[in-house]
Amino acid sequence: MSKTDETEKSEPETTESTSEEQRAGVKSSENPERVFIVPYPKVVFLYPTFFCALVAAIWMSVSGSLEGKPPVVLASLFLVTLSVNLIVLTVDFPRATSLTLFFVGVTVFMGLVLLTIMKPDVLPVLRDFAASIRPVANATFYWLITGLLGSVFIIVKIKIQFNYWEVRRNELLHHHGVLSDLRRYPTTGLQINKEISDVFEYVLLGSGTLTLKPQGVDRLFVLENVPMIGAKEKKLTHMLSAMRVKVQLDSHS
Repeated sequence: MSKTDETEKSEPETTESTSEEQRAGVKSSENPERVFIVPYPKVVFLYPTFFCALVAAIWMSVSGSLEGKPPVVLASLFLVTLSVNLIVLTVDFPRATSLTLFFVGVTVFMGLVLLTIMKPDVLPVLRDFAASIRPVANATFYWLITGLLGSVFIIVKIKIQFNYWEVRRNELLHHHGVLSDLRRYPTTGLQINKEISDVFEYVLLGSGTLTLKPQGVDRLFVLENVPMIGAKEKKLTHMLSAMRVKVQLDSHS
């Protein structure tokens, strides 16, 4: 047998081993060894207001003038963003119907504003009312709002380090407390339920509620405001499904 034939026969084995390594790499990426679940407080949904205040603070610091339309436009945009953020924090929009009603209300309001601007003689009462309102704020105001919200976000970042969940292949861990207290629960028979309780919160951070029910435990663990909940659920499903398949294969061996 020639060396060429030996080389040709060895090539399929190399290709096969390479494909197995690639499949193993894909499998390991789809089935992680651990998944961290971090519930956040609702204040994190104020990040649009934070960025709006930051942009306004930079603009007012550069311009330094309260005259003209730009300061009024910035103040109006900030107030609208803050109002929408507060509505999101206060009211839940669990269904598409409530979301549609909200957008209809916003559309009607914006239509009246545009009508007042484009046709001021149609609604003189609204014209006079709109002319009497001229919200303005200096750079100091916006920097204070930015610093306040930024400080709150830093506190939240520190706080979540002492309260989070870790799901491994064989156990569910709850890390909590300043002294890193730890509670362990089995993942065998673990029930996981995902719920999108608010449409706007899902749009802002992809967040939702995860409910964990370990086997043999009488209580439910409800984790609210979990960011990127779809990706978290997918990782958990892959990891726990792989564990169940492994257990079944071991039982039949």
